[in-house]
Amino acid sequence: MIADELRDCCLSFLGTKETFPFGPETSAFKVVGKIFALVRLAETPLRVSLKCEPELAEQLRETHAAVIPGYHLNKRNWNTVIIDGSLPDSMIRDMIEDSYDLVVSQLPEARRRALAWRRDA
Repeated sequence: MIADELRDCCLSFLGTKETFPFGPETSAFKVVGKIFALVRLAETPLRVSLKCEPELAEQLRETHAAVIPGYHLNKRNWNTVIIDGSLPDSMIRDMIEDSYDLVVSQLPEARRRALAWRRDA
């Protein structure tokens, strides 16, 4: 996965916006103002920080060397994924979608309905 593909993936979810609250080099992908992905698109190797359920976050770190505790984030709830070719693109896309879903699941019901989000989707 290259930077443009990563950016397109993050922006593919309904209601997502790319913002730059930490400076022009760091993209923060948000849904309803809540961050679900952070990435420096010009960085090599490319890395993306994603929200994750705590138990799954630990399991992914133990299983994959390219998944590390979230850089400068709450390490219980965030992972940083190094995109170095060791993980399939489909797995990275799934982790991005899981992060988005985790954030949306915590929104008020009216906001979830506005996004046409379903827990089982």
